[in-house]
Amino acid sequence: MTPYSLAFYLDVVTHGTVLGASPSAGPDRVTEALGPDYAENCPNASQKWRDYGLTEFFWQRAALDEPWTGHHFTLQVHRLAHGGNVVGDRLRSRYGRFDRRLRFDKLRRLLERRGTPLVEVPELPVQAAHYRLYWQPASQVSIRVIRAHGKYATPDSLRIGDVYHILAPMTPGEVEWHRSRTR
Repeated sequence: MTPYSLAFYLDVVTHGTVLGASPSAGPDRVTEALGPDYAENCPNASQKWRDYGLTEFFWQRAALDEPWTGHHFTLQVHRLAHGGNVVGDRLRSRYGRFDRRLRFDKLRRLLERRGTPLVEVPELPVQAAHYRLYWQPASQVSIRVIRAHGKYATPDSLRIGDVYHILAPMTPGEVEWHRSRTR
């Protein structure tokens, strides 16, 4: 058994879901998976997201009378470095204690043992000096990793090689767009 939170990250990167909730899941399905303890943000009538601390889910809709459609989720791994209870009860009860940092090399090694390889994707020029970007094609999950520290560009609480965030989905079209922007 993989200790603590590593099993959670392996599950997310391998399957592209959080406790079974996919990026396209509706708000009710996400609440069923993660629970009712969240902050909801609605910047306008066509977008909203729920912040569960570590996990954020995002939705959009074309009109007020249309249902919310899942857009993406992000695991804000960098928030763990500050301590506090950002994990949430459902994740903690299933996976146990979460470390304050997630080392990318360890995560990558465990994913490879599982047969879940990662591909490096060129980071956008504005991010390239400070971050590296990796992608899992089958699950369409991306992982952003600290490459170098930069004032106002990276959190002081993270080390080089720490995971900053995990996001899904990153489609093949987005990967190609990243590649085209760095040629």
